[in-house]
Amino acid sequence: MERVGVRELKTHLSRHLERVRRGAHLAVTLRGRVVATIAPVRPGPDDSWARRLVAEGRAQWDGGKPSGCARPLPVARGRTVAAAVLEDRR
Repeated sequence: MERVGVRELKTHLSRHLERVRRGAHLAVTLRGRVVATIAPVRPGPDDSWARRLVAEGRAQWDGGKPSGCARPLPVARGRTVAAAVLEDRR
């Protein structure tokens, strides 16, 4: 585990987070003493279905925020979920 000082981490946060995203583990030091660690997030069981769809080629994800459906599905009949949410907010 590589050590990085707090000042260096603050100055070059994006660079260090990119390294962590690629798998690096960092020990953050304050005055020479380790005060925290930064490690990549391990996939949990909640997102396994999504990762499986990507692996099967049935979905795409580049790691960013989802943009939504290119072709929205038609609503069969009745109220939409959006209408119910708006009504609930009133």
